[in-house]
Amino acid sequence: QVQLVESGGGLVQPGGSLRLSCAASGGIFSRANMGWYRQAPGKQRELVATITRWEATNYKDSVKGRFTISKDNTKNTMYLQMNSLKPEDTAVYICNVYYNGTNYWGQGTQVTVSS
Repeated sequence: QVQLVESGGGLVQPGGSLRLSCAASGGIFSRANMGWYRQAPGKQRELVATITRWEATNYKDSVKGRFTISKDNTKNTMYLQMNSLKPEDTAVYICNVYYNGTNYWGQGTQVTVSS
């Protein structure tokens, strides 16, 4: 059973930074492809960034140069470092693990960018 727990969300002013964490249990962390999604009120869930088991990364155009996805296999934890945050980054951020044909989801953490 894979369980994902996000943390690190909160309220930040425009231009500020946050680091999200996604702790995974279940023993598949180093063999899985992973990513961060976000969902704003009234909008569809969208993919923000991905990292493969070989640590290749990819980003949504609007966050390139501002967000960095990474993972630590020794801690079974994935991160999303978010810099130069904008109000349009406000959303619930949800971590995802894809392994052996199955998607696993965390419960989400709220990020609010506002002055």
